[in-house]
Amino acid sequence: MVAAERRPLRLRLVSLNKRTFPMADEMAKTEEGALAQEFVQFALESGVLRFGQFKTKAGRMSPYFFNAGLFDDGAKLARLAAFYADRLIASGLEFDMIFGPAYKGIPLGATVAAELARRGRNVPFAYNRKEAKDHGEGGTLVGAPLSGRVLIVDDVMSAGTAVRESIAAIRSAGAMPHAVAIALDRQEKATENGIDVDHSAVQYVRQQLGMQVVAIATLDDLLQYLSGRADDELSAHRQGVLDYRARYGAG
Repeated sequence: MVAAERRPLRLRLVSLNKRTFPMADEMAKTEEGALAQEFVQFALESGVLRFGQFKTKAGRMSPYFFNAGLFDDGAKLARLAAFYADRLIASGLEFDMIFGPAYKGIPLGATVAAELARRGRNVPFAYNRKEAKDHGEGGTLVGAPLSGRVLIVDDVMSAGTAVRESIAAIRSAGAMPHAVAIALDRQEKATENGIDVDHSAVQYVRQQLGMQVVAIATLDDLLQYLSGRADDELSAHRQGVLDYRARYGAG
């Protein structure tokens, strides 16, 4: 099989004239919403999304928990990568390579790069180590040299620590941290020095760092999913999530 040609990735929807196609935006939003609902169901079926009482890194007691580490077999990872690819293509985001921050971002970035290559768009991939290697090639970066517009792929963004570390590494290599792709946007307030702030980590990256953030699903999508369930046990969790959103929601 001939390897797909490596070239800058340009994924965008076909441009539609809004005067000719007045429903274009609505159709795109409907498709995006359907993808998010399908993803929430997939996360639940995979045991990645759970309900109960879970302590977050910020010390909050959350009524739900999303652990991407439980996408733990080939079939789940392949389907997860397809969700990322679908969302990226629909977003029209342009980028030149993928970076996966240690640790969860490494398999996520690798599988997304593989899925995009399967679809005919082959882009370079790199990741970092938590500690520098003092033998062999050395350093903290592994994979393709960082260059051009770099897309950071991770699972969620809570405090934004992994993204900030990734941004520093990318800039140090002379490349441009361009955008972030995540599985779930929790849409909740970030913490700084142990104090809640009005913005979320995603909002900080968008507004203060000027980077695009693409999420497969959001907390709003999760609430919509719970609202439409006939399963009483599942829908019963909705109020707890609503209460949490009222207390810690951002934006």
